[in-house]
Amino acid sequence: MSLAKYRHAFVLGLQGNLVYRWNFAVRASFSVLHLAYVFILWGAAFSGQESLAGFNLGQTLTYFVTILVLQFFISAMNEDFEVSEEIRNGLINQFLLKPINYFAYRFSLFVSARLVSGALALLPLLLVLPLLWPYLQYPTHGWTYLAAVPALILSACLQFTLAYCFGLLTFWFLEIQSFVILSLAVETMLGGQVFPLDLLPAPLYEISSYLPYYYQMYFPAALLTGRIASPEAALQGLGIQLFWVLALYGFAQLLWTRGLRRHTAVGG
Repeated sequence: MSLAKYRHAFVLGLQGNLVYRWNFAVRASFSVLHLAYVFILWGAAFSGQESLAGFNLGQTLTYFVTILVLQFFISAMNEDFEVSEEIRNGLINQFLLKPINYFAYRFSLFVSARLVSGALALLPLLLVLPLLWPYLQYPTHGWTYLAAVPALILSACLQFTLAYCFGLLTFWFLEIQSFVILSLAVETMLGGQVFPLDLLPAPLYEISSYLPYYYQMYFPAALLTGRIASPEAALQGLGIQLFWVLALYGFAQLLWTRGLRRHTAVGG
């Protein structure tokens, strides 16, 4: 019974996000155009050489196709601003006197939104799949995909929890846009969305592998595309990823508890 309310929140989230299905579909369609730029850029980068950092052109393009798909399935898109809006407008008050965990409620909506956006993102990719197929080179090791499943789940949890924390900053700041933009810029670079992180010099790559941004996008993508080549490295990465999920969840609970002490419940 305690989980039924979050199941209802999930269903309502699905219905609400289907209203904006055309927005997701248009965004996914334009992302295919972005993928064309990636093919042109990295095709030029590989001109005259067989590999970069030990990976050929097909493996690199496979990585960016995977990143594109994962962005729609596990990225937090507007959750930080939605939490911020509910706090600022007093809509959060309705949850304070009811037996509803606000974190679990928002996470249920996050999962429903990502299912809708991810499913719609696959449609334009399926249309161009005949053009992409000759370049795709995914690993054949079974352990890679076994490790990728928990990595994807933890990555989604990590992205949501980080966005949730930024949203809770509204208890102290009127606007959180500057924090979100700064975090997004760092995530884009250190999350492997601009280039695969294994192109970094070894010391910088080692440092980045201990930061939470590494596990938001790059780590599951690297597992799925064979850039992490050993089960030992995969297990170590899963351990660090789990640590960051738990650490950020604890920080989110601290922000929630401290923030409610400052909150004035008017309206809602």
